[in-house]
Order: sequence, then structure tokens, then C-alpha cells
Amino acid sequence: MNSATAIAITHLGLCTPLGQTPQSVRDNLVAGSTEGMHWRDDLLFDRSVLVGQVDSPLPKIPSRLKRFDTRNNQLTLLIAQQIEAAIMTAKAQYGSHRIGIILGTSTSGIATGEQALAQLQADGQFPEDYDYAKQELGDTSQFLQAYFELNGPCYTVSTACSSSAKVFASGQRLIDANICDMVIVGGVDTLCKLTLNGFYSLESISNGHCQPFSVNRDGINIGEGGALFTLERATADNHILVSGIGESSDAHHISAPHPEGQGAIAAMQAALEMANLRPEQIDYLNLHGTATPKNDAMESRAVQQVFQSHLPACSSTKPLTGHTLGAAGAIEAAFCYLLLSDYNKPQYLPPQVWDQQADPDNPSLPLVSANTQAKIQHVMSNSFAFGGSNASVIFSRLTVPCDAKERA
Repeated sequence: MNSATAIAITHLGLCTPLGQTPQSVRDNLVAGSTEGMHWRDDLLFDRSVLVGQVDSPLPKIPSRLKRFDTRNNQLTLLIAQQIEAAIMTAKAQYGSHRIGIILGTSTSGIATGEQALAQLQADGQFPEDYDYAKQELGDTSQFLQAYFELNGPCYTVSTACSSSAKVFASGQRLIDANICDMVIVGGVDTLCKLTLNGFYSLESISNGHCQPFSVNRDGINIGEGGALFTLERATADNHILVSGIGESSDAHHISAPHPEGQGAIAAMQAALEMANLRPEQIDYLNLHGTATPKNDAMESRAVQQVFQSHLPACSSTKPLTGHTLGAAGAIEAAFCYLLLSDYNKPQYLPPQVWDQQADPDNPSLPLVSANTQAKIQHVMSNSFAFGGSNASVIFSRLTVPCDAKERA
């Protein structure tokens, strides 16, 4: 897939277990901090579980938007307020019909639905303000559109763990087709019992801290958080581009990836082709790295196949945040953006937090150790989901200002 339009990230808002400001998230990211991981005893029915948790106070939903009152939308509001001034400026410049919204999520307001069902079971009736639409997957996108009073394209991508990575491709297409001048993309997911117990029933929840690519890995930690970006046509003032996007489908199994990573390979190769980059030009790779036996085995093989003898420094950041599911692609894209933000300076890379016991049955990857520095220009982020829905996104820092020139 080739694009005639250079797309830039112009603004970022975020809130993760690592913090809710770019500086705090960047500092905790490169320090390998696990302080955002907490044990909870109220999510699984028969045991405690370690999760990535947002501890920041969340704003109240405005009274005019009470219909959207869920924790997922409160978290979205906190993030949206960080880019609100930029959205208001864009509305005045482009018009509200020229600003689109595409978000990824897998939970939406399910936790609110759980609370309503608990009251139904206890009292025989739902809460007065209960509305099933709060847990529909499109609810968060619709909330953001209503909050900003926009009327451009608005929809949600829900393809499990690749949801908010795929939004970059969707947003790029809206701009390339001249339907929008700005697209707000990203993803938000919050903790809920349905998700935790669903993965627990699949025997995919770790008994402790997840260990991506370790021989001792036994499953995931789940987390919550979100990130929102504004995408626009690149100008001379922009320095970080969405340079390559690759999407693919395994069509192999409802939950297991193709064992040799055929879909993952196709996604990474498509992203490199769109960005006009050779594998050796990728300076850092944010791995999907869930710490489940099949994902890590597949991804290590796929990365080896694509990069051959030019393996980039890589790490999974999920031990720091938990797996944020539908929001993982956006949060990890935000990490990549932050790594590229210090122009012309060596940057510390996110270390791999694990027991350092590599699985001898899988290809070895150059996982980042603590205090590793690198001067980076191109980074790739992988998101590989249930059902074989794959997305790889490349972000590039320009060393020379861009004038929105066409690229093949």
C-alpha cells in the first residue's frame, strides 16, 4: 500500500499506568518502572490478579452528556482535555465537518453494564440511568464527537488487540481521500471483570508479573489506559510522521496466531514497503510481546524472518502497563512518539523487564537491557490480535523539515 499524502502526528494526549503527561510517561518508560502495576482482589472470582491501573483522578462527564457517563469515557475525557485547545483551533480552521474521529476499544463501558446487572440481581431492577448504549463499542467515539461538537466521520475499530493500531490506517485514508483535514485517532480501554475472567477462562492470565519471551512465561497481565492523536497533512512544522502502516489477517484460528507468523510477517513487510524503508533502517521495535506461549513464539519467528541479520533493538512494554487490549496499539504508538520527540539526541530505549531466561525453542531477539541508548529515526510498533488481525505501524522522525511532499 503506497500513499501520496505525508501524514503527521500534530498533537498527543495520554493517560497510562506510567503517568498522564508526556514527560512522566517518557521518564517511567525508559526507567522500566512497574509502579503502575497493582494487585487487585475484586476482578477475578477466586484469586487476586496483577493489573496495570490508572490511579489519576478522572473528570466528571458534563451534565449535557450524562448519557455517556462511564469510566471509559471519563478516562477519554481526561485525555481529550489535553488536546482540546488544538481541536478548537482546528474547528475554526477546517470546520467541524472536516474533523473525523476513529477510536479503538474492546471494553467501552462494559464495567458500567456489570454494575447495572449487579443492581438488577440485588434489587430486581436496573439503575434509573442505565442505558445499554453505554457498553456498545461505538460509545466512546460518539462521546468524543459530542464533547467536541464535531460532525465529520466518526466510528470505532474493534479488532481486539490491534484495534487502536489499525486506526492510523483508517485515519490516513480519510485524509488521503480528502474527506478530512484532521482525524482524531487513538484508543481507550478500562478494567472490567468480563475481560479479566474471559482471559482467565482461557488460562491466559499470568500468576504473577508477565514475562514476555521468557521460557517461564505463563500469560498476560491486563491493564487500562488510553492515548489520542491528531493526524494532519504534514507541513514544514511537523517532524514526526506516520510513515508506514501494514495490515493483514492470518485467517488461521479464532484465538491462536499462525504458528509461523505469516500474517505478522505480511503486516511488517507492508509497513516497510509503504515507508520505503529497508529492515535495517528500523532503529527500535516495540514488540506485541504478550507473554503468552503462542504469541511470543510466533512473533519471534516473524521478526527473525523479516529482519534476518538486521534485527533492531526491541522490547515489549506490556510488563510496565499490562496489556491494554483495544488501547494497546495507541498507547504503544504514544511510546514510540515520545521516543522520537527528542530531536538529534541519543535516547534511552524502553528496557525489557523480565527474568532474562530466554526460551531456547524460539529465535533469540536483541531485547533491550537497562540504560541502553540509541539515536533513533524510525521505529516500528507491532499489534497482533485474536482472530489473526495484525497491524504494524512505523513512525519516523524527519531530520530535515517536511513540506508535505509526495512520497511513493
